[in-house]
Amino acid sequence: MAIPLVPLAGLVLRYGAVAALAYAAARRARPRRLSPAAEDALNHTPVGASIGHAPGQMNATARWRRNIRLGPDGPGMEVDLSALARLRIRKTR
Repeated sequence: MAIPLVPLAGLVLRYGAVAALAYAAARRARPRRLSPAAEDALNHTPVGASIGHAPGQMNATARWRRNIRLGPDGPGMEVDLSALARLRIRKTR
């Protein structure tokens, strides 16, 4: 029985392109100093997502934390993804 290679080739090309872009972005990234104030703000972000607004702007926060273990006795790692966002639109002359 023959294996249909056309759908498989499409998947390989798609994931290969994403992997190549991620590799290129990682190679171009330069080390930089981390701001302690920004690190504290991200550490104090509550788990979950929230959206709020103030006069003239909209704010959003999100945090996702998980412990991942490979197998029952395997190595583990903690994943902590935090994001802060602000959208401000002002009228200019």
